[in-house]
Parts: sequence; structure tokens; C-alpha cells
Amino acid sequence: MPHTASGYLAEGSRVGIRHFTYEDGAEFTARARESKDLHHPWLFPPDTASAYTAYAGRLIEDPTKAGFLVCEKDGAQGAGAIAGYININNIVEGGFQCGALGYGAFAHAAGRGLMREGLDLVVGYAFGPMRLHRLEINAQPQNAASIALARACGFRLEGFSPKMIFIDGDWRDHERWAITAEDVPRREPRVG
Repeated sequence: MPHTASGYLAEGSRVGIRHFTYEDGAEFTARARESKDLHHPWLFPPDTASAYTAYAGRLIEDPTKAGFLVCEKDGAQGAGAIAGYININNIVEGGFQCGALGYGAFAHAAGRGLMREGLDLVVGYAFGPMRLHRLEINAQPQNAASIALARACGFRLEGFSPKMIFIDGDWRDHERWAITAEDVPRREPRVG
């Protein structure tokens, strides 16, 4: 896969995206622990070394998944600091060429527009080098931040699925948001 001179798969003005590595465990889990209040009850990213190793392993080794870390190029946390993550799950090839997105910002980066830039980069990368055609986001209706990000990045509301995903001890309703390659201007991520 192409990389920029800085090592990112794609980069914007403030963030770059790259794949997960096992070496990211200490920073990722520390940021997950710092962000528990922000994430609950929507997300439960791994916050221990063993949980991270299993989680990252699935993203690194399973061809039906692709995990991206959104990293600040500069900022108070330092260059390369992990601002959040965006995963493409359930990648289906053939006639579908689609995947389902999941994402989360870490507390220090929330509300700063970094995830919007990161999601735009992932969408461009998915529709470019990954050759996907459709991406979906399933968000709980009460998760205003997740829905705002989907809307801001050009995803359209396609429907409502009652009791769709088992999260935090119960089956939760979700709104289905989607975007296709035709919905975005053709742009390849900036690569070296």
C-alpha cells in the first residue's frame, strides 16, 4: 500500500492515517482509559495490553478488517500522537466492495475536527487504493457526535434498524448511514 514520505497512508493538513501496529498498545490503551467517560455507553476500546494485542491482531491479520489510527501531525500531545481510530469491518469483496465503519476519538482530540479530517482520509483511501465502493456507519440514534461526524463527511441516512447490535449488555437500535464512491469527488490520498 502506498505511503507518504512521513509514513502515513494518507495525510491532510492536521492529521495522517496509518495502520495499527502492536507497538501502539501502550499509547492506545492509555488514551482509551483517559477517554472512558467520553466513550461510554457507545464504545469500549481495549484499555489493557492483552485486550489491545487481541484487538490489533484482528485488525492486522484479518483480511475482512482494516484498522486506521488518526494521528496528529503536530499538536500539544506531540507529533504523531494518536487522536482516534477508524476501522473498516466486515469488508466484502466481489459484487459488494463494501465495509462497515466504526470509529472513536480520544478525549484530548474530541471536538477539534481531527476525526472529520481523518474520516475524510479513510474514505478517500477506501475508495482509492482499497477499491471499495460503499462504506456504512451504524450509529445509535442518541450518539449525536457520531451522527454529526457521519453527516459532516457526506454520509446519507438510509434507514433505521431496531435492536441491530449488542452493545453494553443489550441489543441497541441504530441508524444506518452510507456513502458510495460516486458520492465524493474522485480524490486519491496524498501519497509519496
